Amino acid sequence: MRDRDEDGRARNARPRDGLGRPLPYGTPGEPRAPEGVVRTSGDTLTQAQELLDAGRPFHAHEVFEDAWKSGPPETRELWRGLAQLAVGLTHAARGNGTGARTLLDRGAGHVEAAAGVAAGFGVDGRALARWARAVDVADVGPVPRLVG
Repeated sequence: MRDRDEDGRARNARPRDGLGRPLPYGTPGEPRAPEGVVRTSGDTLTQAQELLDAGRPFHAHEVFEDAWKSGPPETRELWRGLAQLAVGLTHAARGNGTGARTLLDRGAGHVEAAAGVAAGFGVDGRALARWARAVDVADVGPVPRLVG
């Protein structure tokens, strides 16, 4: 049986740890951002950066995913790429170097392709893509600021 929301869409209600790994039902987990929240682009970037700075890339991915799914078509490639970068960081933190490299490279491609849109939000998409392609997944270190 799958967890469903009131509209019948599949939702995983299992608690998760700080890196998004599912925990057994009834186990205390990390607070999760509600899904499907429509935010401004600025709020999306601010909230995701705060989560990245706090070492919670899985949760940042959820914020980017909301923007990807709810934003106008011309911004979707940027949000998709940023979500993939956050998932790549999640894999790196979990010790999955192969998954991390794949998602960081994939996300870099989308962010670079959306560099013009990114610039409109104060994000240097090309620099972020270069960082993602060059970062050592075994030792990511600090994540660059998305804005400014």
